[in-house]
Amino acid sequence: MALTGLFLCLFLVVHLIGNLQLFKDDGGYAFNTYAVTMTTFTPVKVISYVNYFFILFHAFWGIYLASSNRKARSVRYAVVHNQSSWSSRNMALLGTILLVYIVVHMGDFWYKFHNKPLPYVQYTEVLATGEIFSQDMPEDYTQDVKQVEFVNADEGTKTVIVKDLYETVAFAFQNFILALFYVLSMVVVGFHLYHGFQSAFQTLGINHPKYTPLIKTIGAWIFAIVIPAAFAAMPLYFYFKQF
Repeated sequence: MALTGLFLCLFLVVHLIGNLQLFKDDGGYAFNTYAVTMTTFTPVKVISYVNYFFILFHAFWGIYLASSNRKARSVRYAVVHNQSSWSSRNMALLGTILLVYIVVHMGDFWYKFHNKPLPYVQYTEVLATGEIFSQDMPEDYTQDVKQVEFVNADEGTKTVIVKDLYETVAFAFQNFILALFYVLSMVVVGFHLYHGFQSAFQTLGINHPKYTPLIKTIGAWIFAIVIPAAFAAMPLYFYFKQF
């Protein structure tokens, strides 16, 4: 649980860095090309499948441990508030909610990107200035790969035609219910990581007066607040952008 949990924490950091490109004012160029790289570059694909396995293992093994602990002590403690935090006592519940969120998230974007006929968008980059212009492709346009690019040396431009996952994300988060669900799910992530991050180090035997306070601070501020807040900002950004 500790090792897979820390791996997933690292994944969240990398995933956040990539998804922050949603905020770039380039019509989705950086995010769309990033999405293609993350789903076609072989080393990244291998890591992704390992990550999927770790998510399922972490979730279902956590549920199993919670069930085993409950069976081992059928009578609950009379006093718990002074012994542990709320998040530590409800890790299985928080994890189960997150598993539901992950299924919804994968269905909303990962599955559609791989299996649905998403629209394509054409980007033209002026190589001398870095300016980027976008143009929607016809609805019936299709190509064998997710991204093609070519350089026009005479005009000094580079053209990229790519699946438009950015527009799919933007449209999805214009739905108030879906945007709210994502924001509330990030609150759950915060509570889950508040206990889970520092608990993983303790499980691995890293419990020292010099290092433990730093680990708890990183867990509380970076993983329980900053990262969930940054992810929550994405649906809020697109929801309010429509007005």
